Amino acid sequence: MEAQATTTKKNGYHKAQLVRSILFKVLMLIVIVIVLFPFIWLLISSFKFEKDIITYPPHIFSSKYTFENYIKVWDTIPLMQYIKNTVIFAGATMIISVVLDSMTGYALARMQFRGKTFFYYFVMTTMMIPFMVYMIPLFIEINKLNMLDTYAGLIIPRATTAFGIFMMRSYFVGLPRDLEEAARIDGLNEFGIFTKIMMPLAKPSLMALAVFTLTNNWNDLLYPLILTSTSDMRTLPAGLALFTGQHISFYGPVMAGAVISMLPLFVIYIFAQKYFVQGTAMSGMKE
Repeated sequence: MEAQATTTKKNGYHKAQLVRSILFKVLMLIVIVIVLFPFIWLLISSFKFEKDIITYPPHIFSSKYTFENYIKVWDTIPLMQYIKNTVIFAGATMIISVVLDSMTGYALARMQFRGKTFFYYFVMTTMMIPFMVYMIPLFIEINKLNMLDTYAGLIIPRATTAFGIFMMRSYFVGLPRDLEEAARIDGLNEFGIFTKIMMPLAKPSLMALAVFTLTNNWNDLLYPLILTSTSDMRTLPAGLALFTGQHISFYGPVMAGAVISMLPLFVIYIFAQKYFVQGTAMSGMKE
């Protein structure tokens, strides 16, 4: 009797576990569908005819599809120029930001100097200031420096970020002190320790920061819209926003342009996603 009761109890436990597992998977599936639905709608709608996009009630699928939206957006706006500007702006900002943020984060995490604590909290305070608060002073400053409608005017204000400094400092703080002590015994100076010891260990975190920075600047609309005034310097989001304002009835080409804008980030994320996992796992390393 006792053995039968134990078996019944185990079967009940396994059934409960199975039910919980199924419910969890169903819940995750619902969440995934909710998250992906806008992107699926955007992709499908970019191949629809205009009348099928604006039809009411709306339908996800259509009876006919076309590539005309992609052809129209390519012929109507200087898409290649927008892509070139976005690559230069987002790519250069990403490279410079990763270098400066990692150096600053390392200094705040591993070096001792006067005013370090004050500087760290000052940098963290800037994270709480919305861009809308200082965008007018920034515009005036860039205009006074004759840097409007230039790559330098777009890149330099974004050369470093408080989030990047915070992220890299948090990573370097978690690395064992024994590494740099052993390097100092071998005769390496501080810059050598940073470049030869810390940077290789921080590769997952650096890649994650690079993707975050690239995504933020690639998708930014308000910042490049303020600091550029000619079509030759517009980035993809700013160019598509103006295209929407000038051709409000053409929703299909706008959606096609949005898909084109998303594709590079999607490809980059596919190849870089493993570094997010590695960065999360290695961030738990303590002295």
